[in-house]
Amino acid sequence: MAVVPENLEWSLTVPSVKELVIQLPATVPTRYIRDEKDAPIAPVSDPSVCIPLIDMAKLVNPKDREMELQKLHVACKDWGIFQIINHGISDEFLKPGSLEGYGQAFVVSEDQKLEWNDMIFLKALPTENRKLEFWPELQPHKFRETIHTYSENMRDTTVSIAGFISMMLGLKAEELSKAFQDGGYDLRLNCYPPCPESERVLGIASHVDISRITLLLDCGDTPGLQVLKDGRWVSVKPIADALAVDIGTIMKIMSNGIYQAPLHRAVVHSSKERLSVATFCYPSTNVHIGPAKELIKPGTPALYMTLTMDDYIQRFFDWKRDAIPFIDTLKI
Repeated sequence: MAVVPENLEWSLTVPSVKELVIQLPATVPTRYIRDEKDAPIAPVSDPSVCIPLIDMAKLVNPKDREMELQKLHVACKDWGIFQIINHGISDEFLKPGSLEGYGQAFVVSEDQKLEWNDMIFLKALPTENRKLEFWPELQPHKFRETIHTYSENMRDTTVSIAGFISMMLGLKAEELSKAFQDGGYDLRLNCYPPCPESERVLGIASHVDISRITLLLDCGDTPGLQVLKDGRWVSVKPIADALAVDIGTIMKIMSNGIYQAPLHRAVVHSSKERLSVATFCYPSTNVHIGPAKELIKPGTPALYMTLTMDDYIQRFFDWKRDAIPFIDTLKI
């Protein structure tokens, strides 16, 4: 009898995609081939259609701030995703380098379609959440030190972004920034090997992040991230030293639906490998997940329920992925 997980909190073991490529370089197992309705389709080809670009240097400069804040607000409201430059993180740390560990996440049945990727998932901050048995100690060289510094840099950047988002929503910036300063930061290091039938597989299936904010670093210039905008998939072109900032479900709830939490996915290349690092940023565990009270007023009721962080995460783990979208289960 096949083992079936009770919920999304743990995952069945699946083969390494990189090993499959070595063993069967010209063959894709049927379990990775997407049904026609789920197969990748051509993204928007118009080069003028691209996600917004935000300059952190302008956000911190009083002379340029107001205009850049407006761009940030529109990016969060209309897209739910943007790229940010001049974030202040040293180039040294923008290099490749339970659910934790190596493999794939959220594989809950032997019949489930698999994604064309290998990944390492690590709980990075706060440090007491780390399970160091999943952190390589000797190889790669200085892995633990690099990931520690990288995650701290991502936290600092997230705190800054959260402060500016608070300004645009009319919230107390220090409260949201404090929630992120004390929050949780999980890292997913992704490897998308080349695929001989790249048009028939997905690196990561379309989904919405459940975090408050996700920061994505592309380690190279091979594109793969796509975001759904107005019913069409738009490719996100990697920009050197830029981070893609994705609004997650928590932020959409906190904004009472003002900001978007977009569907996005990863496609793969027929001859090039793609590496990326996603940092999932959560508020501290004592923060309640719900619409900000400042946004609730006569004529503008709360659209979503308010939950503790533990209840929110548990609801996600118990969510049936083939049912309605997760955020719809939280509507009032």
